[in-house]
Amino acid sequence: MEVQGHKQKVIPFVPANDAKAPQPLPDSRFRNLLGDGWNRLPAAIRKRFGKRLKGGDSVTYQGVVTSMRMNRTGHVLAQMARLVGAPLPYDMTSVDRPAVVIVTEDSVTNGQFWIRQYGRAKGFPQTVHSSKRFAGPTGLEEYIGYGIGMALRVEATAHALLFKSDHFFLQLWGRRIRLPRLLSPGALVIGHHDLGDGQFAFTLSLKHRVFGEMIAQDAVFQDAKE
Repeated sequence: MEVQGHKQKVIPFVPANDAKAPQPLPDSRFRNLLGDGWNRLPAAIRKRFGKRLKGGDSVTYQGVVTSMRMNRTGHVLAQMARLVGAPLPYDMTSVDRPAVVIVTEDSVTNGQFWIRQYGRAKGFPQTVHSSKRFAGPTGLEEYIGYGIGMALRVEATAHALLFKSDHFFLQLWGRRIRLPRLLSPGALVIGHHDLGDGQFAFTLSLKHRVFGEMIAQDAVFQDAKE
């Protein structure tokens, strides 16, 4: 799948059965992180990241995985990461399989819970759990559990909202330990690209200065029903 100026894959959207969808509230958290960059984003992205659900409410996006790339080092890393909750895509058979993202407002931490589900050719779908918190030195952190997290920097372009890893850390026994660059799995970039017509692309790329691009995944989603 190519994101900008190329053919996009259109997917069917099956609306949720819920007759009463959660009603969003104004949300300035991402806008505050971006500052003037917020206005560079497409209007559709500003709408998605500028609304906030009530605590405990969720919104669901349905889509499909459109491409997946992984070199040998990335394969080993993804398999090892399954020991700590499988935060990285690890199954090449997920291409052309259904994908679901559920975002739930966390009223306790003032953040968000994210659940990503990727279909596979066999067995249960891969499920990734994480928690986004508006905290830390960069203003945004993502936790995957087991005391593992990463600080994120957000950037805005004319086509996308980008989440870039600033550093990884361990939070153990009330202490925060920043991992040195030599122990980092690489530079992670997650993109939210607007495709128009109520669709957006989710892209993930993990690159290492020695091992190159280890893992890359693209998926296309449809806006949730208002």
